Amino acid sequence: MGQGRSVGVEEELLLVDPDSGRALAVSGAALEFHNGAGEDGDADEGASLGAELTLQQLETGTHPCTSLDELAAEIRRWRQTAAAAARAAGAEVAALATSPLPVEPSITPKPRYRRMADEFGPTAQEQLTCGCHVHVQVDSDEEAVAVLDRIRGWLPTLLALSANSPFWQGTDTGYASFRSQVWTRWPSAGTPATFGSAEEYQRTVQAMIDTGGMLDEGMVYFDARVSRKYPTVEIRVPDMCLLAEDTLLLAALGRALVDTAAAQWRAGDPPDATRIELLRLAAWRAGRSGLETDLVDPAGRPAPAGQVADALLDHVRPALERTGELARVEHLLATVLERGNGAQAQRKVYANSGRLDDVVRYATEQTLAD
Repeated sequence: MGQGRSVGVEEELLLVDPDSGRALAVSGAALEFHNGAGEDGDADEGASLGAELTLQQLETGTHPCTSLDELAAEIRRWRQTAAAAARAAGAEVAALATSPLPVEPSITPKPRYRRMADEFGPTAQEQLTCGCHVHVQVDSDEEAVAVLDRIRGWLPTLLALSANSPFWQGTDTGYASFRSQVWTRWPSAGTPATFGSAEEYQRTVQAMIDTGGMLDEGMVYFDARVSRKYPTVEIRVPDMCLLAEDTLLLAALGRALVDTAAAQWRAGDPPDATRIELLRLAAWRAGRSGLETDLVDPAGRPAPAGQVADALLDHVRPALERTGELARVEHLLATVLERGNGAQAQRKVYANSGRLDDVVRYATEQTLAD
């Protein structure tokens, strides 16, 4: 098996009351326990447990990994670590991209987060959403931007596979990923146009900061971006996945997309010319219906979700063959297409019991499922 590029994952977990299922603002206490236990010694190597915008969240980060076995173990290890910290604060962790039950988010008391709340008002103050970020190693900023220009059309498919946020403030929104709708309220969020060069990417980012619509480079909320911390492309479009194995699938497909795009760039193949308007509609469609109806393919054409997912697999097949991961990814993808994503699982639980606290309870169990 080839080693391939390193890949790491950040997951944002919801902190919930084990009895009522309501979101709890206890990340400070959870992190105090975690740090007091001396369990964060690996943070300088990229692995960590940390705070997020609201006190109802924890964020995990794995080490960079070169094999899927290693990454699968890391994802589960950090979910377990977050669960232990949460329990010390009287909570459980739930791999949900939004809270099914009503919640009033509490902003984490850090200066930057307070500035965001002041500047962006309800967009920040109501922004209790949990995403999954896949970091894939790149050799240079030029390669990173070339990759961004060539993976845009496939990002909605990753969103559809991961969709795990049908409920918002106690109601069924009709969306598979309502998180993706809430997230687009940020002025810098969504699918960008192609950049063509690292210089143009940085020029665009600086111009965005200069407008006052972003505080800093950390608020580049593109669906995929050049990481400001690591030598990686950061794919940010997915919801937080209910199951660890679905996160693993996203990471494997993300790495294969980066490999494929980098090879296209080196061969002189231009990015697809699909208009940005169609790509944004593709992202909306993925968030709206997930895997249950048509998606929009990278050329802007509607097609059944399973057909588009299979086309993604075909697109990255050579990259998966090079790393020896094809059979495993085929199995992971077929499993999701057969059983459905997190949104479908949540709705099934709710249809059976009519209770959103049962949905949360189910999620806490599945978060740590082996």
